[in-house]
Amino acid sequence: MQTLTQTLTKQAVPDSLSQLILRLADCSKDISQAVRHGALAGVLGATEQENVQGETQKKLDVITNDMLKDALKAEGNVRGLASEEEDYVVEVNKQGDFLVCFDPLDGSSNIDINSLVGTIFSILPAQDGELTEASFLQNGRQQLAAGYVLYGPSTMMALTTGQGTQLYTLNPDTNEFLLTDEAVNISKDTAEFAINMSNQRFWEAPMQTYISELLLGNIGPREKSFNMRWIAAMVGDVHRVLCRGGIFMYPTDNKNPEKPYKLRLMYEANPMALLVEQAGGKASTGYGDILDIAPEEIHQRVAVILGSANEVDACLSYHGLDYSNEPDIA
Repeated sequence: MQTLTQTLTKQAVPDSLSQLILRLADCSKDISQAVRHGALAGVLGATEQENVQGETQKKLDVITNDMLKDALKAEGNVRGLASEEEDYVVEVNKQGDFLVCFDPLDGSSNIDINSLVGTIFSILPAQDGELTEASFLQNGRQQLAAGYVLYGPSTMMALTTGQGTQLYTLNPDTNEFLLTDEAVNISKDTAEFAINMSNQRFWEAPMQTYISELLLGNIGPREKSFNMRWIAAMVGDVHRVLCRGGIFMYPTDNKNPEKPYKLRLMYEANPMALLVEQAGGKASTGYGDILDIAPEEIHQRVAVILGSANEVDACLSYHGLDYSNEPDIA
């Protein structure tokens, strides 16, 4: 099996970008160890702090955020970083060529029940001039690389550098990421969906209708039975989509009119959308492609509908969008 280093070399990824990806991979190995030690290391539970989103921070949120910050500061080629756990962007190196956005521990509410969590990252080109929040506000198609590391029964990395999506598995004997799927291909059709059903009454009418018809199964207009899955960690739900197809949704809702969207664009939706598109799937807000959004601020939230291409199209048709006649470019 090829190592991560060998695969990046084979893809002719520039050395500076490869080095940054390898730095993130090495840090994820340390995070994996911290997660695995759990209660033994006294890292479970919540702090008394809130992040910029108003969410109570878990101890491991803070620990993993600091681990990634330290790793990126040591890299030397990172201009700045933005994190779910940082109120503002952080300048790292004035001569750096890259910007890194990350969610250090997605699904951290799962930590205390020993369920799936992960790290999500996005790498953007640095802009000339002074580093400000505006430096990061590039649409998702500008990403040079994106990925996540899933901390589960095995530690796995999903990565794209714009040359398809690859899956790597951390070998516990050698502590190296080995290539285990060189070309992820999301099936175009699926009979599996993932959504937080407890919010059903708050969704917009198109999503309510779409899910209701899925639930009717083979006696409904879809004439097909569907299964529902929900891990409550985006990394886990998207990983399932990459591995066996499906559709994942966190749609617009009116539960809190001031926060109609849940997932963060820059360090959750954009990297996941790129991974999914590079694997032959689609990613939308319900009204447009996620990767085409012009960001307005670093912690911006968006609705997310992603996964198997034909099922995403079916969902979008309820929102008044028809992609059924688009050419197949896969």
